[in-house]
Amino acid sequence: MAEPIVMPNLGAGTEEGTLINWLKQVGDTVNDGDVIAEVDADKATVEVPVTVSGTILSLDAEPGASLKVGSVIGYVGQPGENVSGAKASQSAPQPAAQGNGAAVAQERGNGAPPAQTEAPEEETADVDGTLPGGVKASPVARKIASERGIDLRQVQGTGPGGRIVKADVENFTPSAAPTRAAAPAAGIPAPSYGEIPSGPDVEVIETTKLRSRIAARMIESKQQVPHFYVTTEIDVEALLNLRKQLNEGLSDEQKISVNDMIVKATALTLRQFPNLNSHYYGNQIVRHKRIHIGIAVALPQGGLINVVARDADKVSLGTLAVNNKEMIARALEGKVKPEDITGSTFTVSNMGMYDVEHFIAVINPPEAGILAIGSAIKVPIVKPDGTLGVGNHMKVTISVDHRVSDGAEAAKYLQAFKKMIETPMQLLL
Repeated sequence: MAEPIVMPNLGAGTEEGTLINWLKQVGDTVNDGDVIAEVDADKATVEVPVTVSGTILSLDAEPGASLKVGSVIGYVGQPGENVSGAKASQSAPQPAAQGNGAAVAQERGNGAPPAQTEAPEEETADVDGTLPGGVKASPVARKIASERGIDLRQVQGTGPGGRIVKADVENFTPSAAPTRAAAPAAGIPAPSYGEIPSGPDVEVIETTKLRSRIAARMIESKQQVPHFYVTTEIDVEALLNLRKQLNEGLSDEQKISVNDMIVKATALTLRQFPNLNSHYYGNQIVRHKRIHIGIAVALPQGGLINVVARDADKVSLGTLAVNNKEMIARALEGKVKPEDITGSTFTVSNMGMYDVEHFIAVINPPEAGILAIGSAIKVPIVKPDGTLGVGNHMKVTISVDHRVSDGAEAAKYLQAFKKMIETPMQLLL
């Protein structure tokens, strides 16, 4: 029987992505894990894999279409197999689908059935060759223009026949357009700061989709999650010495970073505090039995994306370092796999490389907490014999959802984390 190709989770609450292109065609043979499409999500281009082997029987969307997470976007089966029955079954009421769709439903905590694929915008040409609204524009360009409040009639198209493409909208200079009220991004209320300034002394920059999504997530977190914060200072001299020893003779691809060691310590400490490895869903708290650590990565174009170190408490430190390096490289290149950015149960944000002594991080809901890691700096210390010396210390702050935990548990977590960092041989066990 034909098996559906399900739109995977895109991470960070992203509910849909725009199909860029298919990498396989109907009739092609595929194996489990083969990448068949690229989708433009909020923060990166996500590669969409198949989860079954067989022959592609149908691909049910055109480039430019918006694809809902959990929706069926095609079918894989035996050559010549008819998929009409499978499509009819899919469209009928049924329990939540298995695989990615079910995972999405579970992560949302509501058990709602997967949404159907949004149909691509119709572009049937009129007799004179124009498109809807009297403007020739690709579906992706129309979608971006709608989100940013851009009048396509003011955009110069560079595509075939003057067609407006994605790059034309993204590079459009709004200052050339008449002054207008800012169009709020979907789900974000427009701030009432008065009329937008104009003139030669200012530059008006449209909010990108990425920045809009970050804004929505931060509003959600700070308004709905009652944060509290606990800070400690940790001696990292032993950690830095161990890292130096471990990296001697290793290739650049194998070298272990301080952040790798912090991620490992975070995960091992969470074993002792499973309540902090939980997600909050109102009248239910989901306690995760596996520990997947989100790692905040600053993107070159601005903004953040979290890559996910799966089973960070179980994999060896060396394997963790290699995997992290590969995921971070993909994130910086703007092309990630679904598993790179989904499924985190707790997050680490490390700004140590930016010479930041101390900061607090915003929780990534529905997670219960996040660690903020400052720089390791040289400070005066009192040695055990009472004499003065110089040591390497860093400050770490945990932000915790007060609906899930309390100050005492957060403090105990930091005590255990501090011990793990100051006696780092535990990271190798």
